[in-house]
Amino acid sequence: MPDRRAWLALYVLCGGMLMIVLDATIVNVALADIQTDLGFTAAGLAWVVNGYLISFGGLLMLAGRLGDLIGRRTMFLSGLVVFTLASALCGLAVNEVTLIAARFLQGIGGAMTSAVILGMIFAMFPDPRDQAKAIGRYAFVASAGGAIGLLLGGVLTALDWRLIFLVNLPIGIAVGVGAVKILDKDQGAGLKDGADIPGAVLITAALMLGVYTIVKPAAEYGWTDPVTLGLGTVSLLLLAGFVLREATARTPLMPLRIFRSRNLSGANVIQVLTVAGMFGMFFMGSLYLKQVLGYEPMQLGLAFFPVAAIMGVLSVRYSEHLVMRFGARKVLIPGLLLILAALLWLTQAPVDGNYWLHIFGPMVLFGTGAGLAFPALMNLAMSGVEPQEAGLASGLANTTMQVGGALGLAVLATLSASRSEHRLAQGISAPEALTSGFQLAFWIGAALVVAALVAAVVVLKSVPPSAHGADLDDEMLLEAEMAAERTAL
Repeated sequence: MPDRRAWLALYVLCGGMLMIVLDATIVNVALADIQTDLGFTAAGLAWVVNGYLISFGGLLMLAGRLGDLIGRRTMFLSGLVVFTLASALCGLAVNEVTLIAARFLQGIGGAMTSAVILGMIFAMFPDPRDQAKAIGRYAFVASAGGAIGLLLGGVLTALDWRLIFLVNLPIGIAVGVGAVKILDKDQGAGLKDGADIPGAVLITAALMLGVYTIVKPAAEYGWTDPVTLGLGTVSLLLLAGFVLREATARTPLMPLRIFRSRNLSGANVIQVLTVAGMFGMFFMGSLYLKQVLGYEPMQLGLAFFPVAAIMGVLSVRYSEHLVMRFGARKVLIPGLLLILAALLWLTQAPVDGNYWLHIFGPMVLFGTGAGLAFPALMNLAMSGVEPQEAGLASGLANTTMQVGGALGLAVLATLSASRSEHRLAQGISAPEALTSGFQLAFWIGAALVVAALVAAVVVLKSVPPSAHGADLDDEMLLEAEMAAERTAL
């Protein structure tokens, strides 16, 4: 049974994660005020979001592996310092250039901090029951933070948009002090055991270019545009080069053997699909409420409150018991079904929608589904991982979440806007055209969740509930193989 210090350390880590997750959505509420105050162009304004996404998503996997090598506590604290200082620069920005540069720096700090958290939690809580309880709390922060960000963003923006960044200063300082006092120092494996510089360059370039392609040319010019296709091809070639490098390197940055775990690989695929579909709820849903129903920022945040509240209750109080009793796979599938039901309900949202009739129900279903699905996914994404590679698996899980979000936002926003423009050209009113586009986004989001459900049924293996953190077939075989490799060396 972990002592009180371990649980305090968990709350410190979750505090750092919440600050970072909030920042991914809280800024969306303030974009209009930022544009007015700093004189942003429409194209420049997009980079307030994109600059953060590109550096954050591009560096997660590298940061996770470096945490294994130099020590996860060191990586967490270093990232926290970078993120907090960058937040201060964002709040003090005087023009487009300074804000976008600070947001890019924020993304770097966010990647360094968040990439190692999941690995640290698994190390602190080796017992399956305590691990499930800890992961439930982490999953709530990681997944419900988006809804909390919309609510908090509405409150702070009403006062001054700069507060959405400056609020990170006291939080970052408090988390940093707590981390120094409570987190135990860990000894990394050492850079000599995984200092694969060519591999690091390849994967970072591939992810950054890939995220850039998704959030910029694909979203603005379409998926068949030559620029989109060209950059996408280069990103895939860099990724292929990384895989080839890791297969032949003596000390690979990312040992490819971790993908032998069906549950680890499957969970990351499911996470990409599910998070991409979820953006139909968070971003398209918030645009529907704002642009069609005319919600103010505060009303927008309150509309999403049921999602955060229900996810919090399930993740903190019940997910541990459900995972321990039924196993992660059997908890994940009903959760995905509820998320699917929420998106299907939203496909019927009308132009004169009523919150209690058309929005509240999907919010309840979505919060319940996500509260069940994400703790189970986190457990599966870390299954069968060697302790010295937990940071890598943690960074990989965060990477798939960020890439899924960026991909979902680009696909849903592009196709939704295209449908709305087509309907406007047919002569219907702007609210009706917008509603038609949002309904299409909800349908696509539902289709992505269906694909995630298929992957969950076909790929994932049932694991005895008491051993939800490790597959007893493939993973035990994998450990034996790695032990044999170490003996041979």
